[in-house]
Amino acid sequence: MAPMGIRLSPLGVAVFCLLGVGVIYHLYAGVLSSRFAAFRQRRKVDLRNLLAVSVEAAVLGGKEVKTVRDENGLNEKSKGKTREGASEPLTMGDLQSHRKMFNLLKNTFPDVTVNSEEHDNVVDKVTWNQDIPADILDKIEGGREVPSESITVWIDPLDATQEYTESLVKYVTTMVCVAIDGKPVIGVIHQPFTGFTAWGFVGQGSNMRPRSSYSASHPKVIVSRSHSGKVKGYVQDAFGNGTTVIEAGGAGYKVLSLLEMPSSSAGSIDQADVYIHITFIKKWDICAGAALLNALGGQMTTLKGEDIDYSGTPVNKEGLVASVGVDHKAILERLPNWDPDKH
Repeated sequence: MAPMGIRLSPLGVAVFCLLGVGVIYHLYAGVLSSRFAAFRQRRKVDLRNLLAVSVEAAVLGGKEVKTVRDENGLNEKSKGKTREGASEPLTMGDLQSHRKMFNLLKNTFPDVTVNSEEHDNVVDKVTWNQDIPADILDKIEGGREVPSESITVWIDPLDATQEYTESLVKYVTTMVCVAIDGKPVIGVIHQPFTGFTAWGFVGQGSNMRPRSSYSASHPKVIVSRSHSGKVKGYVQDAFGNGTTVIEAGGAGYKVLSLLEMPSSSAGSIDQADVYIHITFIKKWDICAGAALLNALGGQMTTLKGEDIDYSGTPVNKEGLVASVGVDHKAILERLPNWDPDKH
């Protein structure tokens, strides 16, 4: 007589497997959930911390800029020419500042996209000291977190390099900007040769404020010294031949000229009512200023009054108008039609 085999019910096997899966899920669901939560948490950034690191990055970069200039170790080279035919110099100040600023931001927030005017492969192990300046602690609440993938950081390790090579150091700044989904939210502009740092956080606060008065009918207009193109004629067409046009280096400096500066720096900076630029300009030049002005109720738009998207390509082709404390729309309405692509 043949031995009898044991037959397993397919339904019974399925039920047993389901029970096993249920037990495993019950035992490990909490562990897996906490690990997934921790992973998500690592990919979020506290914006107050990011502001503090941005300030520290601008200051560290500024120290490099000042040291190189003081020691006359510029080792100046040319990166090429602008559309207007002006030389674009590169110095050791640019590179040394870039290394400190870029690496500090990437070492602290490795998941965040950081775009810099300069590029090299030198790795600096500089780290954040976890210090949040007192004025930031006083004005900005912690706990506002955003996904790292929504953040684009723009850094300018040395704004006004041309003037830097000419020892016109009052125009020189280092800048950091944080854009969220393309909108400028945090702006830091540091003056290496005075030690002053301006910062603003849209909707949260700033250590700056607008001046008490501006002239919109007969504004003093600040424009680029080295990339002016035909801007002086353009400004006079808009506001009259008697309009005061201030030529200055550095986009960061021009934004500061619109604001009330501390008494220690006030005498060394021009005062303007409007900042206008009519040729191509890079986003690392203007993003920090845009955020700072927005935090103070001002605006920086294209010549057509459109918002500038601070994500994607670094080039802003549409020119800009920046103001605070005046009717920005009224300023725009006085501007002649202009196509930067044709100039």
